Order: sequence, then structure tokens, then C-alpha cells
Amino acid sequence: MARMIPLLSYISFVILLIPLTLAKKRFSQRRQLSRGVLEAWNGQGDHDFMDEYAKSHFTPYYIPEGSLSLDDLDPVIVYTPIRAWSKGRHPSLVGHTMHISSATGARADVNFHGIGIEWFGSMSAKHGIAEVYINDTLNAKVDAYSLTWLKRQRLWGVDHLPFGSHRIAIVNTGDKNPGSGGIFIDIDAFVVNPGQPQGSIHPNRALWNDISQLIEPQKDRQSPYSDSSTLVPPQWSLTQSGETGVHAMQIAVVSATHAIIIDKVEHNPLTINGHPAWGALYDLRTNEARALDIHSNSFCAGGTFLSNGSLINVGGNPVVVDRTGAADFGDLNGLQGVRLFHPQLCDEGGAGCGIIEVPHRLRLASPRWYNTVVRIDDGSALIIGGSTRGGWMNNATTNNPTLEFFPPKNVHGFNGVPVPSPFLAETLNSNLFPIAFSLPDSRVFVAANRDAMIYDWKLNVERRLPQLPNGVRVTYPMTGTATLLPLTSTDNYAAVILICGGSAIEDSRPGYDIDSQEAASDQCVRMELSESGIQRGWAVEQMPQARLMPDAVLLPTGDVLIVNGAQSGIAGYGNVKNQIGNSNADHPTLTPVLYRPSNPIGSRFSSDGLPTSNIPRLYHSVASLVPDGRVMIAGSNPNLDRSSARYATEYRVEWLKPLWMDDETTRPVSTVNTFLIPFETNFTMTIDLKGGNPDLIKLALMDLGFVTHSVHMNSRLVYLDFAVEQTNDSTLTLRVKAPPHSSLYPPGPGWLYLVVGDKWSNASHVLVGDGSNPPEDPGALENMLANSNQSISLDDKATTGEGAEAV
Repeated sequence: MARMIPLLSYISFVILLIPLTLAKKRFSQRRQLSRGVLEAWNGQGDHDFMDEYAKSHFTPYYIPEGSLSLDDLDPVIVYTPIRAWSKGRHPSLVGHTMHISSATGARADVNFHGIGIEWFGSMSAKHGIAEVYINDTLNAKVDAYSLTWLKRQRLWGVDHLPFGSHRIAIVNTGDKNPGSGGIFIDIDAFVVNPGQPQGSIHPNRALWNDISQLIEPQKDRQSPYSDSSTLVPPQWSLTQSGETGVHAMQIAVVSATHAIIIDKVEHNPLTINGHPAWGALYDLRTNEARALDIHSNSFCAGGTFLSNGSLINVGGNPVVVDRTGAADFGDLNGLQGVRLFHPQLCDEGGAGCGIIEVPHRLRLASPRWYNTVVRIDDGSALIIGGSTRGGWMNNATTNNPTLEFFPPKNVHGFNGVPVPSPFLAETLNSNLFPIAFSLPDSRVFVAANRDAMIYDWKLNVERRLPQLPNGVRVTYPMTGTATLLPLTSTDNYAAVILICGGSAIEDSRPGYDIDSQEAASDQCVRMELSESGIQRGWAVEQMPQARLMPDAVLLPTGDVLIVNGAQSGIAGYGNVKNQIGNSNADHPTLTPVLYRPSNPIGSRFSSDGLPTSNIPRLYHSVASLVPDGRVMIAGSNPNLDRSSARYATEYRVEWLKPLWMDDETTRPVSTVNTFLIPFETNFTMTIDLKGGNPDLIKLALMDLGFVTHSVHMNSRLVYLDFAVEQTNDSTLTLRVKAPPHSSLYPPGPGWLYLVVGDKWSNASHVLVGDGSNPPEDPGALENMLANSNQSISLDDKATTGEGAEAV
């Protein structure tokens, strides 16, 4: 069972007192490819494939761009025995018809060519259990029982079969759920993913070749598309296992066994309450996903944990009514959304916990799309910037150049309402999802566009820092990534920022003038945020490959693993010339690179021994270290909705880990004698070095962060001081010093890894601080509620486009 802090059961903070019960054309052809070719970010796509029912109901049935729909009347579907099947009609069915049978052994067969297929049908109180066979092999049993009649349901699906010819068979078993009054099964439609030709080349390759010369590396650096990992024996493994069920736009590790996945409102395969889900708990052990019921559109939201261990997910996008039929399930305006999740309530299997949304009491003071969230030293959240509505590139009409706190605070006379930020007003246009980290002196580092500052939230003072070199922009849509390098007492916890990738494209250029083949930046910059370090300015380094939209994953050793991204274009979809599918970017960067910050400059980057993936991870990809020490890589969806076209929506999960991790006889082991770690205290760890050198012990206290859009919010590593108390043959007992103050490690959840040389253990879950709630100011809360409006109807709605996304 997950450990709980007793005080969290009934807390005084009014927002957290909310009960968990509140969380809760007919086709012109029977077979047709989804046409849905998207125009500019504020343009309308071709919605001819949607019938009237789909326009008003958000059901799982959907034809992804590039896929093929087979209505139940299509002659390629063979029903046997024919007399066991009857035809039904209803205006809410696909094509208004279905085939239905209550005969044991009745079957429907389809021969198809491609890589995937989905079966859509109904669920009801009289439906039974069917078997699904692929190529004559039993693949699954499907129970179609439901208390209510649910139509157009995705009953089963498979993707990423070997490209070629396959056969699916749906067979009525004659069995049923004990609560069912019948054994019916039905066929409403199949949707086939034909797959994409391998090795296809975009016609604008000549442009890319010309532009790539601008970033051609020096002789001692890796060139585009080269793979240095083939030059040395493998040192890491990369495996594909599991699917997220909902697209992994946002991810956070919430327990030793689970990560939360949050997406936008779209037609994901995983369903809940009869409609597609856009949130899930992913089991890190079994690779299974459980749908979460989210009501507001969480597209491009930010997030953080609070001091009491709870997670907030804030901001998002308005209702998208022309594509998702949001009226059917009461979708709320996500722009001011606050979604609360209590990991402490989850059992070990991930049950017992859900998303809480109560917008009349639980909301932001102002609309925010693409906001960044930082946990500060009192355990509350500082929410930074964003846009007041969905779009693409920020501009003066949509910019939200303010900060606010959660819970609301009365600071500097603003009493719960947003605090203006000159920095955010002056960093247009490319300033969405600012890079931000809490610093060991309680101030906050912020970078946006080409600029950076240090913000003192207690004094409301912005200190500008030297501009990033060489015209490189690092925030959306010229997206780079960043991390705060490890903090250690040996250098008095000096704060050093590393920012990598991005683009030097001018953010004043309109989308129609930008090309998906324009080169990204290979630049990394690094600065120590001391007086002398600021005087020295940014030190410039180059990655082996240019990267736009990379992810910087901090490892327990202090090294930084850089994965994902593209070598050309900019972030987003549907905006630029020569889109690849809908993607604004191209040329996926498929080989990770390690950055070793303690090495001399010029020798810090290496891809030696690192494997190359065959899964492009472009816009809306994520990566995170997980408690068992592996790196989880997921996502990629440069599309308005789920797509099967080039750079398709990606649900597969990859796992990257060092090869030594497979040898339990040499991997260090640790146990911690406590869950709660108050500041300025000591606690005990028992460790087994497994033959490792005791002189190379480090204790890495890590915040694994909230990850989205290449921003690793709150990612942090603090090395703890310790003394050896006892030695007993193969084990040691350590007396460990907790962080001395809350500025060094803002109070909240942490993961403690034992590091011995270049190896690390599984992590122990801890809560740093006293576990109390973040400060509550009832007056500031009431003033915020009185001075903010939250649309919970469809009056404030978005149409389609880059994420949304257009209004």
C-alpha cells in the first residue's frame, strides 16, 4: 500500500477539502481515408468525415488522418454463419447500421493490409464476451457489458503489426458478465491503419542539405545522421514495452509504481465513461494504463507537486467543440483549470485516486496556456506566464505577462490576483513555457526567448542576466531544454544552469515564411549564477547534433541525458511551409547524447555506447527518470488529433538504461529508515555497495519533475552529506544530513538514489519537509475568486488549429 501522511486525510486548506466524489454523414463511401488535412493554426480542417452524431458526441469512434474506415456493410467483412447475424439501424451508429449476433460461435472476419486495426461497436446490459484473433492467434477477450447503451465504442485495437497482410476475427464466445442479460456482440465499424512507406524522403531535401551546411560540425564532432554509438560496444540498452493509452504530452512520476500521463482532449484509444480519456495512470511494473477522468481541456498545461505531496496541473485550453463534441460530457474551459491529484490516496495498484476539478473554488486567477510552474521554498507554486488563449506563437494580444501563486498569496499588494512581470512583457514573441528553476537562495531563474532573469518573488524584483548568445531562442516554439546542474555542499551549493538546443529563427517571421527544413541549433550554454559567474556570462558549447524540442534528463550521477527532438523546423503543427504530415519540424534526432558536466569543456558530450531508436520523438514528446533507475521515453504527436499519417501519434513507450543495471549482483542497494525528512535533521540509510568503492558514494536526492514540451519543471538533484556510522561485512549504515533549508530543496516529494561510482540504486520515496500544506491565505483566495471569472459553459470555446487551439 502507498504510504500516507495522516494529516493529509483531513486538512484545513479549503481547496483540498473537496470530496473525491466530485473528481470524478453518413459516409459518402463505406471505405474512406480520413481527409482532415489541416490548414493554418487558426484555419478549419476538412471535417467531411464527421457525421451529425460525431459533431455533438465525443465518442471513441474516429478515423485518424491516414487511416481507413470500414462500415459494417462493407463486403470485405465476412459474417459466418450468415443466418446468425442480423442488421440493426440507429441514427447514432456509424453509417446508421450495425451487424449483431447472439449466437455462440458467430464470427466476423476481415482481411486487411497494413499495421493496425480497431474494432468499434456497442456496449450494453445485454452484450456478452467476444474473442479477438489476429492471424488465427487468440489476442484478447472483450467484455462488452455496460449498464447503459454506449455507442461507437472502441472495443479493441492493435497497432504496429509487421507491415503486410493480416486477418482479424471477432468470435462470440457465448459467455457473458454475470450482470449481463444477454450474449450479444456487434460490429459497427473497423478502422484500419495502412501504415506508411519506409524510407520516404521529403521533396525539400535539397533545401535541408543546403541549410545543414550552416551547422555542419567540426571534424571532431558528430555530423547529422551519423551514429557514434556504433563505434564502441553497447553500454546502454533501449527496449520498447508498453503503450500509454493516452498520448503522453505531460508526465510526472507520482509513486514508486506509477506515473501520471496527461494529454489534451483528443481521440485517444483508452476510454472512460464512454468517451476517450486524456489522462491515465501508467504502471511502471506492468506497463498497463488506467484511464483517469479529466473534465477540463488540459492541453499545454503546467504542473508541480506541493509541499504536502499533492500534484497540481494548471492551465490548458478552451473547449474544442467542432472536433470533440465537448457538449456531450461537459468539458470545462481549461484555461483557468486547476486539476488536483493526491498520490497519497492511490493503492499499490494505482486505484483509489483520481483527478479533482471544482472550478467554482479551484481555479487560476487568469487564463494560462503554455505556463510554467515552479515549487518555491514555502512549498507553494509560482505560476509563470503563458497565453490567454490557444494559438501558436505568442503575441501582444494574447500574452499573459504575469505571475500568480497557488494557493493564492497576498504579496506586494496584489492579494491573490496576478503580479505583472516586465520581463514576460518584453520577451515576445517566442516566450511560452518559460524555463524556470528555484534557486538555493529562494529566488527563481527564468529564461524566455533569448533572455534570462533572476526573480525575487519575496521582493518582486527582476534582475536581468546576459542575453543568450548567437541569437538562439530557447522557448516555444523555438523550443530548447534546460536543467539545473547538481547542487552540492562542496561548492556551497553553487547554482549552474545548462540550456541546450532551440533555434535562431526570427520569431517575428510569420509561419508561412518559416520552413520545416530550417536548421535547429546545436548550441548549449551554461552559466553559474553567482556574481562572478554572471560577470563571466554564458559559456558556449556545441552538441554533436542540432536539437529542437530535446529533453534533458538529469541522472543520479549528475550527468545529463539528452534525448528526443528534431534537427530542423520549429515546434508545433500546421503552421509552416513544407510540413511533414502536419509537423512543423523534421529530421528526428534518434540517438541520445550524454553530457558530463564535470569533464573539461570539449569532452563533455558523447553518444558512445548509446543505442539509436527507430521511433521519432518530435513535438509533444517526454522523457523522465523513474524510481527503478531507468529512463522512460514516450509521446510525440505533432497533430491536431490522433493521426496515422507521417509523424503519427505515438503511444509506444521506450526504456533506456545502462547495461550494468541488468546485473543485480553488482548494482548497489539502499534502504531508508523514514519517509518524512524534516529540514536540518538526520536520518539513517542502510546500503550494500555490491563490491563498489566506498570512496565513491554519493546520495542523490532528486525531484524527477513535471515534464512537458521539453520543460522539466522542478527537476533537481541535491547531493546530501553523510557519515559512515557502522560497517557490517557487505553493508554500511550511513547517518545522512537532510537539506539544511527549504530554499535548497523546496519542501515536497523526493527520490533518494544511492550512487556508487557510475552506478545507482533503485530510489527510495521520501517527503522533504514536515509534510504540511502550503501556506493558506483565505483572504487572498476569496479576493482571487471575486476578481476572476471561470467559464464553465460552452460560451468560451475554441475551434481547431495548433493545438486548439484556435479561437
